[in-house]
Amino acid sequence: MVNQDTIYLLKECDSGTKMAVSTIDDILSKVSNTDLKKILEETKSHHQKLGNDLHSLLLKNHSEEKDPNPMAKSMARFKTSVKMSLDGSDRTIADLITDGCNMGVKSLHKYLHQYKAADHSAKDICHRLIDIEEKLGMKLQDYL
Repeated sequence: MVNQDTIYLLKECDSGTKMAVSTIDDILSKVSNTDLKKILEETKSHHQKLGNDLHSLLLKNHSEEKDPNPMAKSMARFKTSVKMSLDGSDRTIADLITDGCNMGVKSLHKYLHQYKAADHSAKDICHRLIDIEEKLGMKLQDYL
């Protein structure tokens, strides 16, 4: 029997990786600092790899992927658009991405507590995603 907490946790992580990749895609062309651009490109790659791992686990558990909430995605794009129109600097980009990392980490911890019965593989991949987000937030501090 498939553990529903496992599926729910995997889906939330899947949605989070897709949101991160989408956000980085939206902002990458606006980055002027080559080191910052490299950090974001590497992080995007990490999220994509983790997304592939999530898709495999979801298939293994006979479940489908989960896209980010359209309202959350629209609001994130709107916030990015407004902030970038006021100040399109790398500092603003770092600030926006840091906010996204913090929101992601907070949500992922919430889901870990909400879906306590999830299996080890789901919890492990969630912790890996948290680690990616936390490390990115730390790296971006130099650009704030």
